[in-house]
Amino acid sequence: MTTSLWSRMTGYVQRAERWYLTTPDRALDRAYDAALTIQSLENEHFGGQKISLQNGNGLGQASFGYFEPELQSRLKELRLRLMEYRNSRSTVSFTNPNQDTRSRSELPREYPGELRSATDQQLVQLEKLKFIDQVLVRYRSDREIVLSQAIVPVAPKKTVVAPSSSRISSNASIRDREFEAATRQVDNPLGKIEAMTDSAGVLPRSILGTINRLRRDLDPDGETDAVQEFQTRRIRTKIAVRFILTLVAVPILVQLSVRNFALTDRLPPGHLIQNQFAIVNPAKIFLNSEMTEKALQELSRYEERLKFENILKEAIGQEILSPEIREEKVRTKVTSLAKDFSHHSAEAVKNWIADLAGVVAFMIILVNGKREMKVVGGFLDELTYGLSDSAKAFIIILFTDIFVGFHSPHGWEVLLEGIADHWGVAANRSYISLFIATFPVILDTIFKYWIFRHLNRISPSAVATYKEMNE
Repeated sequence: MTTSLWSRMTGYVQRAERWYLTTPDRALDRAYDAALTIQSLENEHFGGQKISLQNGNGLGQASFGYFEPELQSRLKELRLRLMEYRNSRSTVSFTNPNQDTRSRSELPREYPGELRSATDQQLVQLEKLKFIDQVLVRYRSDREIVLSQAIVPVAPKKTVVAPSSSRISSNASIRDREFEAATRQVDNPLGKIEAMTDSAGVLPRSILGTINRLRRDLDPDGETDAVQEFQTRRIRTKIAVRFILTLVAVPILVQLSVRNFALTDRLPPGHLIQNQFAIVNPAKIFLNSEMTEKALQELSRYEERLKFENILKEAIGQEILSPEIREEKVRTKVTSLAKDFSHHSAEAVKNWIADLAGVVAFMIILVNGKREMKVVGGFLDELTYGLSDSAKAFIIILFTDIFVGFHSPHGWEVLLEGIADHWGVAANRSYISLFIATFPVILDTIFKYWIFRHLNRISPSAVATYKEMNE
């Protein structure tokens, strides 16, 4: 029974993984089908030209109204699936960098026969994307054409050609171009700010900033530069937010999946862990000595309560419990305590395994996301230093009071005791006291150094506001 359930679970996981890895190909196929439908309408009713009233070969307004909803529906489907293809391809390449996204059993309909190499698959995708691009370019609005021309990167003494959508599946993928665009102009906002503060000039920086702003406003290419800068910031924000959400959500989902599915008592791993702490072996019920002390204290309180109830019944003239019944109640309580602490010990071991899996997933994301971390660092720096002075002071006071304030030791103590109970480790008071006496002091020193070394030069008014609010 267990083997059959495990086989079914493995099959479900494999099918889900296969569906996930083939999402880009599935989305591209649907976009390609929508483009074929549009081309078929063009060839049959509009002489191979763009679907419009001018190319309708005598079609009136009412007749053209039949084709307009179909065109808009297919264009919407095409753009939606193309966006799905780009996002899913980026996600798959991020989570499975060495995984070939094309399933060997799912072959393109237009290319019969088996495609064995990744180059053949890229050629198939390239042909589809070229065809989709040829269809889409006929229905692009004037605003989209202006934007596509405005976001072309402008490099000094070098002409850069805007990449077409047909190059998405080539060696330079969408993800690589997004990182290039995100890091081209804003590689390190904090470094730029510090360089500006370290350089001393004749005129104040505010006057120089005003002159630079006027120069940008009067620049003939200012609109194009503004659109390009907006596009770059949007790409960088998208990459940063997506990576932060991945960094937070994936380890949590891995931890919950391992804890609530892979280590359940119905599957062999969880069942094996539970049997290690079965009450048939009293020496293995308790994971540490603190659990033993808790069980003894709870049993002692139960016996004292029974004794108190007996004395009270005897004092008011009621029938008291016989020694045999009291002994039976104590045995029942001991069995109940043994089951509870056996389950708690097994849960602590499962928590160790699940948390370790979450940490491994977190480290894998960090190792594979070095470029994303660079973009996230610049995004957070700009977001932090772009806050108002009062907002900076509020956030600093909030964090310092929570983690290094005079009442923070109580919070650290509760947190450490909760972690120890979660992992089934005895909460050593000496270690907890040593941690509370050193770690908040180190954090406080880091905060003060950051305020003195960086914030005091970047935003002296924020430091003054912080001192006023903190007094």
